[in-house]
Amino acid sequence: MDTAHDIREFLATRRAKITPQQAGLPAFGGNRRVPGLRREEVALLAGVSIDYYVRLERGHLAGASEEVLDAVANALQLDEAERSHLYDLAAAQRTRPARGSKKPRGPLPASIQRVLDSMTESPAFVRNGRLDILAINRLGRALYAPLFTSGTPRPVNIARFQFLDPAGREFFPDWDASLNTTVSLLRTEAGRAPHDAELTGLIGELVTRSDEFRIAWAKHNVRLHHTGRKPFCHPEIGEIVLDFDAMALPAQPGLTLTAYSAEPGTAAHDGLRLLSAWAATEDTHPAVRAAD
Repeated sequence: MDTAHDIREFLATRRAKITPQQAGLPAFGGNRRVPGLRREEVALLAGVSIDYYVRLERGHLAGASEEVLDAVANALQLDEAERSHLYDLAAAQRTRPARGSKKPRGPLPASIQRVLDSMTESPAFVRNGRLDILAINRLGRALYAPLFTSGTPRPVNIARFQFLDPAGREFFPDWDASLNTTVSLLRTEAGRAPHDAELTGLIGELVTRSDEFRIAWAKHNVRLHHTGRKPFCHPEIGEIVLDFDAMALPAQPGLTLTAYSAEPGTAAHDGLRLLSAWAATEDTHPAVRAAD
């Protein structure tokens, strides 16, 4: 990843989203040649010189103090995810790992699979920041069955299936929302791990092969993905809308456990019972790890 380029594009796209009125500034003149705020207006709001802010927006965050980053984030009205992304970009410039210094992650502890397997009424899986599914329970594999039968390379990758497999659009019926979420999660991860060669390769593949991904990637949107509701269109049980909760695994940095659930007595809860019954009839695949 080119961190300086990402910094330039991120700050420029955030600046373009804020109007002078939203920032509490008078909108002088009717012919503004740029959407949103001008650089000098951001500098004024952040309390820094225009020359210094221009340097920041050209991709030089390494020397910026936390106070300056806070001031820029406030001036651009960044939300929590955007603010964290700005700090991640700055940190990436300060600490460049030595070539070959990154050690490959070892296999997941067996205890994580046991935890997943104990969740018999909730589809659940563990993923990394690239959206590779590293471990999954029986009901989770039933829910995500199209990903495991698509013939895509292992480990199964949610983004690769979504954008490159024709079944992806059918499986994610709320396409625009799902598309934006996936791209924003990968953009967030790129800020945290700009030197991840596998992540760079995945993004390069998606940008090259999917116009929809390429257009969304250029928007530089980021997000945190902790809880919410997600619809699926399962090939066997039809549409089902589930609540999800995503929890970081402190002992496994960079990994997230996601579990789906439904309130008892709802159509979604009935759908989960139907999914469980279908999985029992299949009775094929034990819970998997990405290594298989």
